Amino acid sequence: MEVLLEGEGELLAWHDPDEMRRWVAENKSKELVDKRMELREAVKKFVSDGCYIAFGGFGHVRVSMAVIYEIIRQRKRGLVMAGKTAVHDVDILVAAGCVEKVEVAYSFGHELRGLSPASRRAVEQGRVKVASEWSNAAFQWRFLAAAMGLPFIPTRVMLGTDTLRKSSAKVVRDPYTGKPICLVPACYPDVAVIHVHRCDIYGNCQIDGISVEDFELARAAKRLIVTTEEIIDHERVRREPYRTIIPYFLVDAVVEVPWGAHPCNMPYMYYFDEEHIAEWLRLSKTEEGVREYLDKYVYGVDSFEEYLELVGGVRKLEYLKRLEQLREELKIPGR
Repeated sequence: MEVLLEGEGELLAWHDPDEMRRWVAENKSKELVDKRMELREAVKKFVSDGCYIAFGGFGHVRVSMAVIYEIIRQRKRGLVMAGKTAVHDVDILVAAGCVEKVEVAYSFGHELRGLSPASRRAVEQGRVKVASEWSNAAFQWRFLAAAMGLPFIPTRVMLGTDTLRKSSAKVVRDPYTGKPICLVPACYPDVAVIHVHRCDIYGNCQIDGISVEDFELARAAKRLIVTTEEIIDHERVRREPYRTIIPYFLVDAVVEVPWGAHPCNMPYMYYFDEEHIAEWLRLSKTEEGVREYLDKYVYGVDSFEEYLELVGGVRKLEYLKRLEQLREELKIPGR
């Protein structure tokens, strides 16, 4: 094909699909084995310095904050992140010094709450490099290409935009129509982390509400850590096979972490902790504030359970649960 234009962004997390297929065949078992692990063990085993990491969920919804805090606590460094929404997950990891490069679709913000002072400061000071930029659709289709075992996905998104220029996509002449078409390269994360509503000990996962790109992401990643609100009996999974969005053979670790998305929203279970998010945004305006937050909520506790007690314990969590129930009863949009 005739290449008409090449983006100037850095090509990251791309592999020859056949090489990836061989790697999966050699390293991923299809046996039904108990994959339960402690949070600390899963992060230590599968998240290494310098790896390319992607988180499931979207924005402040269904993000595995338990793993994010543990990554910071273990002082992982040099991470490359798929900032497909670049919101609370990326922001805290960047502020903690864990991230070296990031690919972004939505650049360092907290949606209606405003932009991120910590991540902006890190980029402006050269501590974090924005390696490439994408649209949200393009990023999701990168995972789709990987899940399908393809080197790229042809699409019309980003054509004629500066976003394409900042990406690692290519524009070629379509051999059928002769018109320009954008080729979005596959993305194979070294490790993905997805928080789900429930799964069994083998990793068969159910997600309530919108799954966003987690179907594709789970199939694109080399390693997959699943954190779950609860572990359910395998027979329950077998009775409702149509609800299994992520099958067991994709999963490397299952970690049971109730309230594991706090302070983010877990659809149909608990609402955003706006008070806590506001505290982060206030403190993260300065490096001193970032250190204060991390010392209090990450380094100052030994586990995610201790963190939950620190943010308000049962009383706060039940309040967030009731808020989510009210939103559902009143049919207020937000997921």
